[in-house]
Amino acid sequence: MVWLSSKNIKSTRPTKKLSKRWLGPFPILKKVSSHAYHLKLPSQWKSIHPVFHISLLEPVKTSAIPNRHQEPPPPIIIEEEEEWEFPQILDSKLKRGK
Repeated sequence: MVWLSSKNIKSTRPTKKLSKRWLGPFPILKKVSSHAYHLKLPSQWKSIHPVFHISLLEPVKTSAIPNRHQEPPPPIIIEEEEEWEFPQILDSKLKRGK
């Protein structure tokens, strides 16, 4: 599986800045040459040629820690209102003295 750079792919977004940098991930169907790979693209992308140079591809990195995503703890309900406990404030930032 690889990510595909959106560098040369036209987006429906109003500006390039709002577009996603990487599309996918897509499975690799075969290695065409030492510098190009044939990807399995969605059927909606019929107008896009499915062979891409390796400079436009990025391998998908798998997590070294399984089940890394941890859900936040449920809120404490006091008098039908949600309350959240924070052990301490780690950092703060003043902006123009406010």
